[in-house]
Amino acid sequence: MKSFSSIVITGASSGIGEALALDYAAPGVALALTGRDADRVEAVAAACRAKGATVVAGAIDVVDRERFAAWLTAFDDAHPVDLLIANAGISIDKDNSSLDDFSVIRQTLDVNFGGVLNTVEPLLPRLMARGRGQIGIVASLASFIGLPYSASYNASKAAARVWGESIRYVLKKSGIGVSVICPGFVTTRLTADAPFPMPFLMTSARASSIIRRGLERNHARIAFPIGTKGLVWFGQVLPGRWAARLMDALVA
Repeated sequence: MKSFSSIVITGASSGIGEALALDYAAPGVALALTGRDADRVEAVAAACRAKGATVVAGAIDVVDRERFAAWLTAFDDAHPVDLLIANAGISIDKDNSSLDDFSVIRQTLDVNFGGVLNTVEPLLPRLMARGRGQIGIVASLASFIGLPYSASYNASKAAARVWGESIRYVLKKSGIGVSVICPGFVTTRLTADAPFPMPFLMTSARASSIIRRGLERNHARIAFPIGTKGLVWFGQVLPGRWAARLMDALVA
């Protein structure tokens, strides 16, 4: 199993990112934590420092490509990164999947998929040169099926998932592991006001435990919880017309 001592976590100001940061924080561990809310990300950083970790925190938007790249490489200069978790994401679709406002769709894709690229690109040549490291890309179980209401979120996570699963085979030759993380419903700010049922809702602390174990073992896909995985699998194996009828019933 792998162990990590220099870790980048985007979207670390709440939810899964915050839980991962707190769980990884320990003496001898350096953490680079980003989030768009300066107060929240600094509060998480302070809690991690209290556990003995060295922490560099930044209120940086992952879509700010040049600024983010400079910040990441500066951290890597001081603490060569061995774990990179691209976790930052948003879910801002409206009930009609924002078809009346395509700026919402583009913003979701920019953050949820473009942000993954902006996280990985600056450090990938360095990881490859060192011949080691682990990349965790946070997608979603929603990436497997076209669910109602959140079309751009689902699409952005599908892009992140398929890209991560594809590059895993290429980067294995360079000694780098890639794990795609596909949570179901987890208690976060994104799910706080969700206007739909959330079966098998899980705490962010439990999600962090599952993710960390999967990253240590370089699992190709870290998908949970098992109940939601089962529902998604069932939806995928249905013939297309049956799946469409099921979706019609959900939005009726």
